[in-house]
Amino acid sequence: MAFDLYQHVTDTIVASLEAGTPAWRKPWTGDTGGAAFPRRANCEPYRGINILMLWLTAADKGYRAAHWFTYRQAEDAGGQVRKGEKSATVVKYGTFEREAEGNDDPRKIPYLKAYRVFNAEQIDGLPAEFYGTPAEEPRDLGTAADPALDAFFAATGADIRSSDEPQAYYNPAEDFIHMSPIATFHAASRYYATLAHEACHWTGHTSRLDRLGRFTDRKAYAFEELVAEIGNCMVCASFGLTPDFDQSAAYVGSWLRALQDDKRMIFKAATEAQKAADLLLQSRPAEERAAA
Repeated sequence: MAFDLYQHVTDTIVASLEAGTPAWRKPWTGDTGGAAFPRRANCEPYRGINILMLWLTAADKGYRAAHWFTYRQAEDAGGQVRKGEKSATVVKYGTFEREAEGNDDPRKIPYLKAYRVFNAEQIDGLPAEFYGTPAEEPRDLGTAADPALDAFFAATGADIRSSDEPQAYYNPAEDFIHMSPIATFHAASRYYATLAHEACHWTGHTSRLDRLGRFTDRKAYAFEELVAEIGNCMVCASFGLTPDFDQSAAYVGSWLRALQDDKRMIFKAATEAQKAADLLLQSRPAEERAAA
């Protein structure tokens, strides 16, 4: 039977959901401390589905190093993959041009290719900067507002309203986010993580990424929550915050059903989550984006 890459990735994510350890949760629990985005050998950050897959592997194996290498890249960097080490799967998107027939224009055909990488902690002899650092505790903001985070969310341009109503939600019809007062949250970090989730929904408005209008079938609600959950984690990781997963428990069942029905859904969700996070993080000052 031919190897089905879409099915392999989806099965991996489904298994993590069923086990109660989704790939995007794990970096903020246990001894892994604040999550670092996985990076290629050239220090370029991974994107989309590859973030989830490498987070899942790192959490399962306890890796703290952010960098991942192909076997050849490890050798080129002066290292050697240890005997018996198992690689992780990442994917590469691309297109190839199909020759035109008759008067037809050439067509660009998308493809998906798998390749194998090793975490720096599986490799001996690399320069010291590629190895993991001691775990850090997630930032504890207490109950006071954080001026820098308030400034960040204000800079996104989102209409953020607050009242005593004990709910956090995004209203797409009127295009605003509602948040309970920060003082009503057990910790400020949970307030900002919840706000990040709702801000990811906000990016889907017709005037921005137009995601809410493009995904409208019967599975759209579960899909949108999955996008917001993953995007929330990407934003929170950029600030060293711990996402609040309590509110997502009710969605796990619908995520599982949706993922099992459509093996490509997790790819779509990760891609859309990356777009949402990118749009929000554009509001950071240029020097902060460069240092991230």
